[in-house]
Amino acid sequence: MWQPDRSSKQPLYQQIAAYIEQRISYGEFPPGSLLPSERKFAEQINVNRSTVVQAYEELRASGMIESMVGSGTRVSKSRWGAAPKDMPDWLQYVDGGAAMHPHQSCLRLIRQELDSGRPLIDFASGELSPDLSPNEAIRQLLSEHALHEDLGYDHPQGYVPLRQALASYLKQYRGIRATESSILVTSGSHQSLYLITKRLLSPGDAVAIEDPSYYYSLPMFHTAGLRLFRLPVDEKGVCPEGILSLHREHQIRMIFVNPNYHNPTGRVLDPARRERLLEICGHLGIPIVEDDPFSLTSFTGNPPPSLKSNDAGSTVLYIGSLSKIVASGLRIGWMVAPQSVVSRLTDEKQQMDFGLSVLPQRIAAQLLASAHFEGHLLRLRKELSHKRNLLLDALHRELPGELSYTLPQGGLHLWCRMRRPVDDDRLLEEGLRRGVVFVPGSVYGSEPGYVRFTFARPQPGQIGRGIALFAEALRAAGR
Repeated sequence: MWQPDRSSKQPLYQQIAAYIEQRISYGEFPPGSLLPSERKFAEQINVNRSTVVQAYEELRASGMIESMVGSGTRVSKSRWGAAPKDMPDWLQYVDGGAAMHPHQSCLRLIRQELDSGRPLIDFASGELSPDLSPNEAIRQLLSEHALHEDLGYDHPQGYVPLRQALASYLKQYRGIRATESSILVTSGSHQSLYLITKRLLSPGDAVAIEDPSYYYSLPMFHTAGLRLFRLPVDEKGVCPEGILSLHREHQIRMIFVNPNYHNPTGRVLDPARRERLLEICGHLGIPIVEDDPFSLTSFTGNPPPSLKSNDAGSTVLYIGSLSKIVASGLRIGWMVAPQSVVSRLTDEKQQMDFGLSVLPQRIAAQLLASAHFEGHLLRLRKELSHKRNLLLDALHRELPGELSYTLPQGGLHLWCRMRRPVDDDRLLEEGLRRGVVFVPGSVYGSEPGYVRFTFARPQPGQIGRGIALFAEALRAAGR
């Protein structure tokens, strides 16, 4: 986020006006674009609102922007002699594209606030704090191995030594038998999901997801034109019996589940339900997409089994990644699938990116095969368990009796139900005003009154303070 130069002799409001004028002239704000509100922009660049008001007044006086009550401040549609017909109507393209997810504005607000540079205690980002990644081991492996080979294009299915290392990893840690030819390396699990929704499904197809569900928050499901139907999640995980009626009524084409330390609830699918899920889907011929990013965070060191490890009929497409257990910035994910599916999606992926960068693939291959990996997992589990306990202590201290939850035994998240439902938007607004950010439950399709706290991102010393600020926000939102 741009910041004015406070050491400059040029007044702050003139710097702000010049910055906005530059973005308009570069085409970043086309005619008709909505500009940030004066209050929001002032918060983002850490100036008084009156300074932004003065900058906007100068731009209005030049005819560059215009304001209307109820419509906000927008870039003028005719400026510097350029007529609207002389340029594309970008707003028409934006508004005419695929419909935005109903809660995408909430996620965008969270992202904007986290990117603003202002100090925030972050319970929203679903990733590890930097100190939980094996940074020293990665640096060592990078210096020893990564730059000693050719840096040309690699195989579009993924770096062969990485696929070989993943086959060993999957057998050792997840009980999954796979060969390098059945593994597709992707840019994180998101790319795996994107390839599935875009190339194995068609607009109008009916798919089942958990309720609540991380998948509900993903725009790719909505932009792909899929019809989403929900399967309730309770203390034992997703309820598979609902598949039978959904399939009769809507011809379900695929089911997406996150059975281990489910996001957002942190729950684990009951063993009997696992068997029933595989039985029903095998009988009906419905593929299951198993997203399994959290299993190795098990605080006891005994992760729950994967669905794929008990899949005798090739019903399960298995997705994994290193984002939640090593580092999200490596962008290493994978899919285990039948050869025909891997070949089809490899062809599609090659059209998208011509193959993932070989450097992070080499680092990942070396890390998985090294002694560093097991030591990293031991430390990761210990630190995540400690952070979870700090979060629970803070909730008991600051909000006794106000929240209920199921204690997670792994993963990165705590899913809480508030005793008294509050407006999600107002709760988030009150939290941001105080310097703490979290994800309201409605983002995941739940009814109002739920919140997800990610305890992996904040530092231990921030957790107590962050919950104290959340308690203040909750009381303010409930008035």
